[in-house]
Order: sequence, then C-alpha cells, then structure tokens
Amino acid sequence: MPLAMDGSGGGGGRALDCRSFWKAGAYEAPTAPTREFQDALEAGDFDRARVHPKFLHTNATSHKWAFGAIAELLDNAVDERSNGATFIKVDKSINLKDNSSMLVFQDDGGGMDPEGVRRCMSLGFSTKKSKTTIGQYGNGFKTSTMRLGADAIVFTRAIRGSNVTLSIGLLSYTFLRKTMKDDIVVPMLDFKIQDGDIVPLVYGSQGDWDSSLKIVLDWSPFSSKEELLQQFQDVGSHGTKVVVYNLWMNDDGLLELDFEDDDEDILLRDQSSASGGFTKSQKEIVKQHISHRLRFSLRAYTSILYLRKFDNFQIILRGKPVEQLFITDELKFKKVVTYKPQAAHDSHVALVKIDVGFAKEAPILGIFGMNVYHKDRLIMPFWKVLQEGSSRGRSVVGVLEANFIEPAHDKQDFERTPLFIRLEARLRQIIIDFWKERCHLIGYQPMDPQLRSQYKATLKDSGGPGTQVHHKASSARRTGGLSSNLLPETYDDITTVGLANNGSHLQSSGQAQENNMESEGLDEDLVEIGSSGVLDPNFIEKLSEENIALFSRREELRQRDTQLKQTIGDLEHELEETKKKCGQLAAQLKAWKNQQHLP
Repeated sequence: MPLAMDGSGGGGGRALDCRSFWKAGAYEAPTAPTREFQDALEAGDFDRARVHPKFLHTNATSHKWAFGAIAELLDNAVDERSNGATFIKVDKSINLKDNSSMLVFQDDGGGMDPEGVRRCMSLGFSTKKSKTTIGQYGNGFKTSTMRLGADAIVFTRAIRGSNVTLSIGLLSYTFLRKTMKDDIVVPMLDFKIQDGDIVPLVYGSQGDWDSSLKIVLDWSPFSSKEELLQQFQDVGSHGTKVVVYNLWMNDDGLLELDFEDDDEDILLRDQSSASGGFTKSQKEIVKQHISHRLRFSLRAYTSILYLRKFDNFQIILRGKPVEQLFITDELKFKKVVTYKPQAAHDSHVALVKIDVGFAKEAPILGIFGMNVYHKDRLIMPFWKVLQEGSSRGRSVVGVLEANFIEPAHDKQDFERTPLFIRLEARLRQIIIDFWKERCHLIGYQPMDPQLRSQYKATLKDSGGPGTQVHHKASSARRTGGLSSNLLPETYDDITTVGLANNGSHLQSSGQAQENNMESEGLDEDLVEIGSSGVLDPNFIEKLSEENIALFSRREELRQRDTQLKQTIGDLEHELEETKKKCGQLAAQLKAWKNQQHLP
C-alpha cells in the first residue's frame, strides 16, 4: 500500500460522525477528479489496482460477532508461541486526546520486521501455511481490528540476526473517510537501533517519512514522536502491541464493548439475558453456565477457545490470567466415539475422536450441543445439531476436533461442503444413539421397550436410591418442573442405577456402567442406526446418501449462480470504467490537438 503524501487532518474532529459499525459503511464515495486521473496517468500509476476505503468496512462485516474479531487477534499471539511468545494481554486503555476507551492487545512474540508489518497491513497476504498455525487467510488483522473500532495502530519490535527494528503502522478508517481518500493509504514508520540509539529507518525519501509521521501524529492517539517511541517500552525487547481506538457503539450511543460492569472482564452489551422456558431458579443456573456466558463474557469465551492446555503461555485479560476450561472434564457418563470421514481416495484423513456425555447439570438443565474445534481453535460452540424442541439428546454435550473440514473466514462456522454435511448427519445420529442407550442414567426411562420393562421391574424390586431418583424425576415431569432435591442424587454417578449396554442385566452402580463405556468405532460406511427395527438400516443409509448428494448438488448450483452473477457484475463495472477512460483519453487527445494547431 502506498504511503500518504498528504498529512492534512481535513479539519474537524478525529472521529467519524457515525460510530455504529453496521452503519459506518453507508456514505457516498467521491470519484477521482479528472486532474488526479491525469496526474496518475503521467506518473505511471495508472496500472496499479486501487482498493477503496469502503472495502475495509465491507471486509470487516464478515465478523458478525465482536468476540469473533477478538479471537482472531488472540490467534495471532497463540501462533507466535513458536517464536517464544508466553502471553497475550488484552486490556483497556485511555486515549488522552479525547478521554475515550481503547482496546489494547500486547504479546511478547517474535515481532515483525519492516517487511513483515507491511505484509500484516496489506490485504490477503499470509505466510502461515503450517498445519499447526490457526491463521491462514492473511485477512484476520484487518477484519478484526476494523470490526472492533474505526482505527488501529500497531507497534512491533523484532530482532533479526544483529538487526533490531521498530515499526509503526496506522490503519485508520477515520483518516481515510475524513480526508476523502479513494485508495487505502497506510502510513508506516520504521526505526532501527544504531549504537544504542533509536534512529529513523528511511526506505523512500525523507519527505515521505516525515509525511507519514505527520499523519500518524494527527490521526492517532499520540501527539509526538516521543509518545510513539514510549509505547515500545511496554513491548520490551521483542513483541507486538495493537491499539484499537474509536471503538464502535451500539444504537443507544454506548460502546459495544462494556469495560465498566466487571473490572476483570470485557462484556458485550445486551447479550446477557437468559432466554427460553426456564424457572427463576433455573435461569440463575443458566446464567452461570459456560454455554450462556460465552455469548457476552470474553473471559468465559476465551476459557474454552482452545482445545489443549497451554504450555508456558497465558491469556491475560485485564490483568488476570484466563483459566482454561476443558468441556470434556465437565461431562458425566462419558463415551468416546471414533469417526472416519469419507474424504477423497488420495487424501489421508485420520480417525476423529468424539467425546460425548451428559452435562453435569443434567437433568436440571437441557443444555446440549457439539463443540467443534479446528486446529485446536473453537469454531462452533454448543452447536445444536438436533432441533431445540426435541427431547432426544437433552443434556448431551460433545467435543471433537475436525481438521478435515475448513472453517469460514470469520472462524465461527465451517464451509458447507459435503464433508461438513456428512459430519452433521453423523453427529446427529451419535447423539440420538447415546441418548437411547443412557438417558436412564439422568432419570429418564429407557427408550427401548424391552429395556424399559426391565428397568421398571428392577426399580420396583430394588427399593434403593434408584427408586427415589425415578419417582422424583417422574413426579417432576408430571408437575412440569424439576425438584431441586433430585440434584444431589442425580449428580451422583455412583448411586445412580445403571443399565448395561446389551440390556441383559441391571447394575446397581452407575460407576460400573461408566467403566463399560468403551470407545466405539463409527465409520462412514458402517453405522448402526439403533432404531429397534422400525426401519431397515440399509434403507436409511441409502436415503441419507441421496439427500446428501441432492444437497451438495444444490449448493454447487447456488455457488455457480452466485459466481456467474458476480462475473456479470464485474464485467459490467469494467465496461463502464473502460468507457469513462476512453472518454477521458479522447478529451485529452482533442485538447492536445487543439494546442498543436495554436500559432
């Protein structure tokens, strides 16, 4: 991206008139005057493709959720573990120019040299091709920072051999809008350590460097070169600091991110209300559950954001380390199912381990869903593969790492490929089968009629703790609620009456049942439907495959239709631009001929 040659602030304030993210892209973009067009033509700049500043906003709309944007910046720091990073700090700071809140990210990774920071600030460039790195599109920094605020400034310090460099980059939507730019301009400043002193590192001309400095001082939260260099004291010998300012607001004129309600957290406004048909006591439990809190609490979301335990690395949120929470440790009566994706014949896809079990709050709360990770990173938390109103699958929670499918660009969903559709169908079946086999462990009657009869007979004869559990659960269902007295007995894995997998006998210990839950293999081509003979499993499998094929075909046609429309639109736009250029060139040619005929 070219450096700006104009450092004027354009007068007025240093913030956009509209601070709502979803409305900030609605403005009329100016067209380049004929004189600017002619200057670019004479300067040999005509062939360079330009990217309009509106693209920064449009590009950032891929993040529907502000926490998804924050996760992108966390991913960058987590990837830096290979370069020695031990922490990423997320905190609030104050813009001394206008006393507004800023969001700060700081890590102690390897930092970026001048070439690296330019790649970071460019569009669509990525060097992350490793199978273990999370980022891969080269677009995360731009989309995430612009989703959180109108402006961002980057400070990075790197050591490459004997060279120590300090670089500053300003990505300012406010600057581009206020100065009516028709191209994305990113001023960059570079310094180096020479004989113990920090001196400017000039790649172009000194005039360009001075112009970039003026723009940074005019449009950033910092008023002098000394203030800029002072930011590197926090960075240390190597690392990166990102400051996002002019944060977006909601329709009520309040910051979208709430820094005030919890000094140790960052919250999303208007996202904390518990929905659904819960009693007052149940709502209190729901509000504290991770599946609810992750929607509005950054601390809760980041606690489950990564599948594996960090080794010598911490996420420090507002001065306090985030304690990682592993969902599999929160399950009871767990079971492991292996799944073999049906990928291309020449690809090597490993078996996928799926942990499935009941939430520890079962059956008081009907919290359920699959938590799908990709390369250690949570993509879909508590994904409801079954319909919300279905009683089947109540309280069943699962965890898996699906590296065989690709996430969407915002890393909050997966690309809707045939592999993903097959996975969704299999997960649905896994949950149904698990529910049929073990729903009695949380107080429900067995689904299989034969096992249900045996279950009732045993409960009648036993007179033990299991009878109390059964009667209390049944009574609670008749009265439309769940007794709080059921909670301790239902949660006790040892005293709960268990039923063996084969249904041949009953066990008085739920612990024995859990010990019998060994890993089961689930192959794409060999799946037991477990429908008690209602339908032929082969027929169900065939019908499922036909549905997948039809759905895939529909998706292909839809994508092709979208691509064709896009191509037509691009060609029409190109035709209009070419007509304009021809008209301008014709006018210039006519003017030149008239000048030639003058005496």
